[in-house]
Amino acid sequence: MTQEIDKQTRAQEILRTKKTFALIGATQDMLKYSYELMFTMLDAGYKVYPINPKYDKIEDQKCYSSLTELPEKPDVVLVVLSPQNAEQMIGEILNQHPNLVWLPPGSWSKATIEKAESLGMEALYDICPVGTLRKMEQHQ
Repeated sequence: MTQEIDKQTRAQEILRTKKTFALIGATQDMLKYSYELMFTMLDAGYKVYPINPKYDKIEDQKCYSSLTELPEKPDVVLVVLSPQNAEQMIGEILNQHPNLVWLPPGSWSKATIEKAESLGMEALYDICPVGTLRKMEQHQ
C-alpha cells in the first residue's frame, strides 16, 4: 500500500511540476487509451508531442516518428505500448537522455522497469496519468 501511495504522490508531483511530455504510442483511434491520454493532457494545459511513425498528424497536432525529431527535450516520456514494445523502446528513449519514463497500466513489465532503472532512468509505472489528473482536479 505504501508503494502505491508513493507512486500516487510522485505522479501528482510530476503533473504539478513538469509541462512537456512525449507520448510514444499516440494514435488517431479515439477509442484507444493513448488518444484519451493525449487530449486529456492537452486540455489540462500540458505540451504533448505525439510520437507514432504511422501518422503525420493526430487531429490538429503534428505527430513525430521518433523522439529524435522533437523540437525540444520533453520533461517526461510517456510510453503507451505493449510491454514487449515498451521494453524494446527503452534503449531509444535512453539515447534522448530523458529525466523520467512513465509507463501507465498495461504498458510495463518487470523486465521493462528493470531495464530502464539499470540504465539510470527513473521509471514510474502502473499508474494512470488520466486518473491522476482527474483526482488532482477534484481536490482543487
